[in-house]
Amino acid sequence: MPFANNNDIKIHYHIEGDGPILVMQHGLTGSLRNWYDYGFVNELRKFYKLILIDARGHGQSSKPHDPQEYELKLRVSDITTVMDHLGIEKANYLGYSMGGRIGFGLILHALDRFASFIIGGMGAHIANTDVPPQDRISALEKGMSSYVEGMEAKEGKMEQWRKDRLLANDPLALIAATIAPMGTEDVEQAITKLDIPCLIYCGDSDGFFPSAKAAASMIPNAEFVPLPGLDHGQASRARDESLPFILKFLKEVTSTKV
Repeated sequence: MPFANNNDIKIHYHIEGDGPILVMQHGLTGSLRNWYDYGFVNELRKFYKLILIDARGHGQSSKPHDPQEYELKLRVSDITTVMDHLGIEKANYLGYSMGGRIGFGLILHALDRFASFIIGGMGAHIANTDVPPQDRISALEKGMSSYVEGMEAKEGKMEQWRKDRLLANDPLALIAATIAPMGTEDVEQAITKLDIPCLIYCGDSDGFFPSAKAAASMIPNAEFVPLPGLDHGQASRARDESLPFILKFLKEVTSTKV
């Protein structure tokens, strides 16, 4: 398995396809496998070179238990470390939920490395409104089996493969990632001066919807796409609803014939 080393933190990644480069970052409790499972990779790799990254604490990447190891600048450096490892100077970016927060971190700390941003299910500077942090921590302290049972109690029975993915998580790493400071205090000021293409999308039943819409309104010429009737988790899996406007945006910013 391919890894990049960021100060002894191993960051796992996959490469798919060829063309303009698109870095993809999943959300909390997920992994790069999410993009495969939900059908994004099969379509996007036809036109783009995808760099899919397991965030620290997730998937096959290192899983430290110290909250300080999940500071936003370190998560940003994980992305740029993979890019440096692969000799990539500049890329486009797609991140959902936690991946969206990391995207805002890239705007703060590594803007010169990116040509465009697609951010899903996240506002510029806001605590988690989908699952309050203390509620998530309390659930994770009981272990992943209990955590998944709680999710099914809210959402209904989930597919076995999705359950298996969640059960493979390290709850102590997820707690550390949840406790870590957001690090986005200066994002709202920074995005008012953002002069590269940006697309933000969010389900209109997602607790992050108001802040995501507000963030788009702060960014000059940003595009905002609401996904009617979808909550945070549903929007992350909504390939058929989100891929058309993601592909349209990428076509415009990369001049790719899709």
